[in-house]
Amino acid sequence: MFEIFTAFIQIGMVAFGGGYAIFPILERELIEKRGWITRSEALEYMTIAQVTPGIIAVNLCTFIGTKRRGPAGGIIATIGFIIPGITFITLVTVFLTNFSEMAVVRHAFSGIKIAAAALVTNSLFKMTSALLAKKNGAFKNCFYLFVCVASFILQTFFKTNPVFIVLGAGLCTLLVFKLTDKPGEKAT
Repeated sequence: MFEIFTAFIQIGMVAFGGGYAIFPILERELIEKRGWITRSEALEYMTIAQVTPGIIAVNLCTFIGTKRRGPAGGIIATIGFIIPGITFITLVTVFLTNFSEMAVVRHAFSGIKIAAAALVTNSLFKMTSALLAKKNGAFKNCFYLFVCVASFILQTFFKTNPVFIVLGAGLCTLLVFKLTDKPGEKAT
């Protein structure tokens, strides 16, 4: 349990930018370094964490901790992950409130935003590569890519409400695969 706690407190210390930005850190620390989960499991947990109420990064840590040591592991991983963030927010609130208008502070936070954007882009690239590498058939891979691009265009250029994008993507996927799956074929 102590190993889970220390691993997730270390991840929490550098987890700026949310759920997608944390993925490369989890990959390095938990897949490559410790071997606690596989890349496939990480992608599945990321998917579940996105549709589960709450913060994606916290949900992801909870799932991984639970896989490792059951419910107690999930609680310990979650606590370890959120301690650095809570500490940072508290320190910022107490000490930096008066300094928020200083140029050096604004530039530091701008740098953090840029680093988080780079991590999110890296995660998107890795998740897309993993998805396309799966042996789902060329049609399914192209369809997933189409849904991703269409969602991006609707959100970015047409300012479509994300609720409608998610519902539309889910409905389109359900309809397309209901029509294309052969009877007895296991859905992936």
